[in-house]
Amino acid sequence: MSQAKNDLFEKPLQDLAVLFKALGHPARLQILKFLGTRNSCFSGDLSEVIPLGRTTVNQHLAELKKAGLIKGTTCGSKTNYCLHPEGINLLANCGLTFCKELQTNIDANTTC
Repeated sequence: MSQAKNDLFEKPLQDLAVLFKALGHPARLQILKFLGTRNSCFSGDLSEVIPLGRTTVNQHLAELKKAGLIKGTTCGSKTNYCLHPEGINLLANCGLTFCKELQTNIDANTTC
């Protein structure tokens, strides 16, 4: 059985890559910012704020949900979305730790 190339890396790096990948599109960042301004909203509400079609917005929501940054509750035929506190905390903690590690290893006198 072949091994996925991601499996060659430490689990914390794999987890961080999933989170960073979810942040890799401006629409997803806008969705997170929008959800951060309110407790929750329906996907249709996002379609009015994000300059993309509903299907595309739903695809971005699915990526954010898969990464654990948002969660959704189905209410009839609609889905109500909100930020997922555990996912946002994980992003903040892991992302900050990763960046601090990079900063620690920077030699101000190094040129390349």
